Amino acid sequence: MEKESDAFIRYLATERGLSDAYQLSVRQTLDALAGWLKSRGTVLRDVGTEELAAFLSQRRKDGLIAASLRISTVHLKVFFRWLAAKGRLEMDPAEPLLAPRPDQSLPETLHATEVAQLLDSIDPATRLGRRDKAILELFYSSGLRLSELCHLRLEMTDLDEGFVRVTGKGNKTRVARVGHKALDAIGDYLANERPELVTKRTSSHVFLSVRGGPLSPDRVRQIVKERARQAGIGRNTHPHLLRHSFATHLLENGADLRVIQELLGHADISTTQIYTHVDRHQLKSIHKRFHPRG
Repeated sequence: MEKESDAFIRYLATERGLSDAYQLSVRQTLDALAGWLKSRGTVLRDVGTEELAAFLSQRRKDGLIAASLRISTVHLKVFFRWLAAKGRLEMDPAEPLLAPRPDQSLPETLHATEVAQLLDSIDPATRLGRRDKAILELFYSSGLRLSELCHLRLEMTDLDEGFVRVTGKGNKTRVARVGHKALDAIGDYLANERPELVTKRTSSHVFLSVRGGPLSPDRVRQIVKERARQAGIGRNTHPHLLRHSFATHLLENGADLRVIQELLGHADISTTQIYTHVDRHQLKSIHKRFHPRG
């Protein structure tokens, strides 16, 4: 199966142009399937729908949550559809598989006061304070994905007009709006701190490490967690939490869902609809304020 998996990953990279992160996710699913098949003494050509269903059932027993199980199911369906289309299997055994329904849990967010507490706690005068403040301000101001922020380059920014151009999932490019506080923080960092981080080998990446190279996703996650801890925020804080907070706060303040979809770079409005949760107190307040008999 290793040969087929490698060929499929090459197809995703070269013909579909899908991101490294997506390729890695698919690889993990296929590696897990390969290990499971090997433990049962089953080869790829003998895999049927029952075997795939049993594999997914075992993954569920191993603790895979519904959302991850759904993703794994999609990976299998795409992989086996490709094998059948290439004539490497006589039929597609994954076609009858049904993906589990996604969890109905709402995305966790920070309250607006917690965001303010986090951002205001960073002193730009301290070492790397300007960089870290610019990173967190940009996450919350624009709802960027972690990969989008890490890959952001100087030529992709227009601080005068207030936007950055980023490349998101599927190598799709979009323009993200940047608020004035984030613009101020980024401008301060670019003028007063980034020049000190530049070395002879530095590229045009906006956010740099102490060695002058681009920040890795793991390092950015660590920065967000460290700054949240220093600000006294007790929950697990990560870049995607700021993205969730960005979208939720826009919606709560009256932004149209289609606008939020565009700002987040979601291809499908159904993905954005997870943010349509509004707490019951707000619903009650809106109903009372605007309904004739509220």
